[in-house]
Parts: sequence; C-alpha cells; structure tokens
Amino acid sequence: MKEDFLHYLWKFKKFDITNLQTSNGEEITIVNSGQYLQLAGPDFFNAQISIGNQKWAGNVEIHIKSSDWYVHHHERDEAYESVILHVVWEHDTEIFRKNNTEIPVLELKKHVAKETLENYQSLITPKSWIFCEKQLASIDNFALKNWQERLFFERLERKSKPIQELLENTNHDWEAVLFCLLAKNFGLNTNGESFLKIAQSIPFSVIRKESFEVENLESFFFGIAGLLDIEKEDNYFEDLHFRFYYLLHKYQIEKKVIEPVQFFKHRPDNFPTIRLSQLANLYHSQQHLFSRIIEATSVKSIYEIFAVSVSSYWETHYQFDRESPKKKKALSKSFIDLLIINTIIPLQFAYAKSQGKEISENLIDLLNQVSPENNAIIDKFDSFGVASKNAFETQSLLQLKNEYCNKSRCLECAIGMELLKSI
Repeated sequence: MKEDFLHYLWKFKKFDITNLQTSNGEEITIVNSGQYLQLAGPDFFNAQISIGNQKWAGNVEIHIKSSDWYVHHHERDEAYESVILHVVWEHDTEIFRKNNTEIPVLELKKHVAKETLENYQSLITPKSWIFCEKQLASIDNFALKNWQERLFFERLERKSKPIQELLENTNHDWEAVLFCLLAKNFGLNTNGESFLKIAQSIPFSVIRKESFEVENLESFFFGIAGLLDIEKEDNYFEDLHFRFYYLLHKYQIEKKVIEPVQFFKHRPDNFPTIRLSQLANLYHSQQHLFSRIIEATSVKSIYEIFAVSVSSYWETHYQFDRESPKKKKALSKSFIDLLIINTIIPLQFAYAKSQGKEISENLIDLLNQVSPENNAIIDKFDSFGVASKNAFETQSLLQLKNEYCNKSRCLECAIGMELLKSI
C-alpha cells in the first residue's frame, strides 16, 4: 500500500462514501474532497466535510497509518493545525492538536471494494519493463491520444526552460538563442556541450558581420574548438589559423578553453569538423534564419532552409591534411528531423509563449509530418502494442516513459487511471 493510492481514492472518491464514520463513531459526509496540492503541507486543501452535526472547512491529511502523523513530525508543524480530518488506511493511534483536541480519523480500508484493491495490485506488480505493459494495447485510443497531447506539451515546457536561460544570457536576443540551440544540436550528444560553448564564446553580432565569408565563420568555430592549435602542413588549415587570430584581435575576443571535441566512435559524416562546417555554411547561406524558422509551418519548408552542405575543402576531407574521396556531405533528412524535434519546435513554442500567441495545433501538425524516432524506448512501446506513426507520438511516449513510468507515477498517468477502472 502506498500513499499515492490513498490520494487517488480520496480525490476521486473511489470507495463507498455511504455510512462513513470517524474512529469515534461520528457520521462523516464528504461535501468537497478539497484541492490536491502535491506541495509541502497537508495533502488536500480547503475540503468541506460534515462530522456529526458540524460542518467543517479545512485541510485533509492522508497517511497509511495514523501513527505516521508523528513519524513525519506533523505535531511540530503549524501548517497541520488546520487539518479537519485524518484519512488513513489503518487507524492505530489517536492524533491530537496542540490544544489537545483530537483530530477525527477516517479509516479507509473498511470502505474500499476488493476489486479496486485487486486492480491496484495488478497495476503495480513489477513487470519486465513498465507496470502496465501487459494492458497497454487495451487502452482506449481516444484516451491515449488525449494523454499524448498533454505529455507532448509537458515535454515542450521542460525543453523551453534552457531557452529561457539562454534568453537571459543573451539580453533577449532570439537570434543568438537560435544560434546556441543549433550549435548544441549540431554537436549531437557527444559534442553538444562543446559546440554550445563555442557558440557562447562568440558574440552573435560578430556572426552577423562575418557571415558573408564562410571561411571566417569556420575559422572561429574550428579555432575555439581547439582544432587549429596543432600545426598542419595544409594550406586551408594555415588560412583558417591566420583568419582566426586576426578576428580574435579585431573583435577583442578572448579565446576560452573548452572541452575537446570528440571524433571517437563517430561515423565520419558526424565528425565535428563536418558538423562545424555545415553550421558555418548554414549561417553563410541564410541571412534571416530566425524569422524563416519561426514562420515555418511545413516540414518541406524546413528541409529547404537546411539544404546546406560543407565547404569545398571538406568535400574531400574529414580531418585536416587527410584527403578522402569527394563527397558533398549535405545535412541528411534524419538529421534535419532531429533539429525540428529538438530545436525548431521548442523555439517556436517558447517564442509564441513570449508573444502571448497560441500555436499548439500548428506545432502538433508540424510534428505529425516528421517521421517517428527510432530508439529502444519507442521499440519497446511498439512491442507492447503502442506503435508510433510520427514524431509527435514518439515525443509523447518518451515523456511518458521518462517522467511517469520510470518514476512510478502510475496514479498521475491517464493510462494508469484508465487501467484502475478496467483491469
């Protein structure tokens, strides 16, 4: 038995509410269960309850046992002086306020149906992956879709928090924020933080000024990444090296030490040299990138924006002074899809929110056009009967697994609630 189950029972009155009595035999009538706060203090705020012939308004506290009141030291906390009813699974001791008046107790176990308990036990019994894996396929499709929409926007809210931090650090320059977000996502998981620090090391006003020469952008990116520190017998390397130190002096930029970028375990097309060149070419070719991205409403238009590749030197190289067969090395569709999911959608969401605009349906429509992600979590859901047709559905399932399933928040999950009704 867990307290969150008791919270569920009380909140939704999932017990026999007729003939309720306190431990002292006084009749109880629940007028209003109260507001479920999930914050410090009593569990339910502003409940309305009749006990005997007296109507009370106040807070309700819930525990497994009455004695938990003292285990949690509520007798020392002024916030619990306003508790009008102590709801417990098992009553094992009387509880008193500071003025020595006894707090009425309702023992729930006498009023909960056997089927409700069996449903709960079936849900929380450990499974191979998540608690409800055997029942997932039976969930009503309408209920699942509504829950996925809620999950999707919960995930967007979480993703928008780093954007707010970047805004504060860039004096609310949305173009600079976009640059930082793109840099981080061009670096993928391995080099993301290093790429972000590269972007943060260069004032975006400098990027604007120097974007007309892609070599200047590459010199900045490669130089701050530490890729120009070791001399190479290579003309292009020497040119970038000269440009880098000239530009540092020109703009009085201090070269900061960042974590070395990683080549190890990357496919050549994901080498940091290739990704940094692609990022430089993106800003070289797109002079109004932020406005185009904010206004984009179709995947096709975004693919057109990101139809960039590497500079001519990198068509025949993956590293300095090591020539390779010529290859254009354009951004792939799958890579642009990741940018849509992790950069463009969160940015559009955060920007619209700052402007007081409602674009929820637009964001869902856009992600409905993106192919579903392919990873172990999505594969597992598929194996249990929940297949994904697009990135909107995969994003919601990732939120479900990470924030609900992994944290055993079944009684806060719409799927768990449905199963408690039907298992």
